[in-house]
Amino acid sequence: MVRVRDNFKPNIICMMCFVGFNFGIHAQQNTKVDSLRRPSNFEDKVAQFRMFPNDTLDVIFLGNSITAGTQWNELLDMDNAVNRGISGDTTFGVLERLDEITEGRPAKIFILLGINDLARNISNDIILRNYSIIIDRIQKESPSTQIYVQTLLPVNGTFKRFVNHYSKAPLILKINRRLRKMTEQKKVNLIDLYPHFLDENGRLDIQYTNDGLHLTAKGYHLWAILLKPYL
Repeated sequence: MVRVRDNFKPNIICMMCFVGFNFGIHAQQNTKVDSLRRPSNFEDKVAQFRMFPNDTLDVIFLGNSITAGTQWNELLDMDNAVNRGISGDTTFGVLERLDEITEGRPAKIFILLGINDLARNISNDIILRNYSIIIDRIQKESPSTQIYVQTLLPVNGTFKRFVNHYSKAPLILKINRRLRKMTEQKKVNLIDLYPHFLDENGRLDIQYTNDGLHLTAKGYHLWAILLKPYL
């Protein structure tokens, strides 16, 4: 069933809950977590997403710039592949806009998140807690949706542009291990992308990146091949 959305009206109650969640994190952590920081284009992108029609056959790719960086419908030759990546987004940003994802009750959601959280020094515990909330909400708000959590990709610190991201390579491994356990517990699918993008030195292979963080066309081609069994 296809449904065109009404004009977006902010959910004040939801936002108050989200802010409350933010204060709860502050109370439990010794270091301040800026959970309300968003990319400069966040509001515009979410407003666009809310204008687009929903379909229960949608296959949604949810994430940050790595997800946003390709045309999924063309890459996968699937008319129902929908890009819901926002450059610079975090697990907190996805929690804020998740209702836009679940309201259409899509067939599948592929999630790749966390590297920008790490770059902002958000702890693994908080990132994994946010992942858990995201999964729980999808299962509650769109119970027929199949969820696919993808492991974080490696980075390559031989480049110079994204130093805050490159330095988190050891934490990426820890998050990926915990994502595996979480998906087993919650009975959702895990797609382990990480090892397929490594070079012989354990870094993001330069044939798949030109900045040590984002993917080239060849990188997206590999990703598409890895996704085929799940589509």
